[in-house]
Amino acid sequence: MFKKRFLLKFLSIQLIGINIFHISNLKAFIPYYSLPSKNFLKNNGSELAKNAYQLLYFGQLKEGLALAKLAVSLNPVDEKLWALLAEAQLNNKLIEEALYSIKKGKLLNPSISELYFAESSIYLNQKEIQKAKKSLKQGLELQPTNTNALFQFGNILLIEKKYQKALYQYNKIINLKSNFWQAINNKGLIHFELNEILLAIDNFKKAIKIEKNAEPLLALAAALQETNKKESILLAKQALQENPNYVSFDYREEQLWGKKLQEATKKLFKLKELQEDISNANFYKI
Repeated sequence: MFKKRFLLKFLSIQLIGINIFHISNLKAFIPYYSLPSKNFLKNNGSELAKNAYQLLYFGQLKEGLALAKLAVSLNPVDEKLWALLAEAQLNNKLIEEALYSIKKGKLLNPSISELYFAESSIYLNQKEIQKAKKSLKQGLELQPTNTNALFQFGNILLIEKKYQKALYQYNKIINLKSNFWQAINNKGLIHFELNEILLAIDNFKKAIKIEKNAEPLLALAAALQETNKKESILLAKQALQENPNYVSFDYREEQLWGKKLQEATKKLFKLKELQEDISNANFYKI
């Protein structure tokens, strides 16, 4: 499972977490920004960055991009503003522009690990695996205990089927952050491909204890179908309700499910007890 977040931790921006409204209904909470004078912006660049970041946070992607561009034009030697612009460009799906902004930020300050991590995520989405790995290594040299980056590196090793090296990375993450359920789940994915079914089941169960996410729920259902059919069916039903997208082979493949687990899931989905759930999931999946 990938964690696809391009967060600028070093900006240290405090945002209001309003989670009960849909993004389209949040426009009323966003103040109207009249552009201040050039001298004011030069003296208060951090406030401009906060405003741009808030616009991005509340889904005002084009407006946030415009404000980030303005901030960079007024202070092009601030690497944090280039990083903010890169995030705005990523949110607007301007991938090449984002890569350029990241490179500009790195030229100004090559010691900011987040720039390398963001660059790696872009390359990974473009399936440029070796470029992604190189950027990750550079970032991890600067910040070796970043669990998100370590997870991404483990995922690359999983893609390359370097299972033992991937397990080493995931264990490193768990030692740093014991509730990182995604790493525990991915250990289960590896053990299943290695025919270590009991270890796979154990890891899926551990992941579920931390987070009842659809991925370990369905993976556990597939792993248990031969030994506990009743529980397997219940778990599969719950998983498809939690996230209907897991009905899709392609979606599971994006989450790095291997051939053996995919085959086990295909067999599970043939059960008559799950046909209504599968039909509903196919209707609601994105």
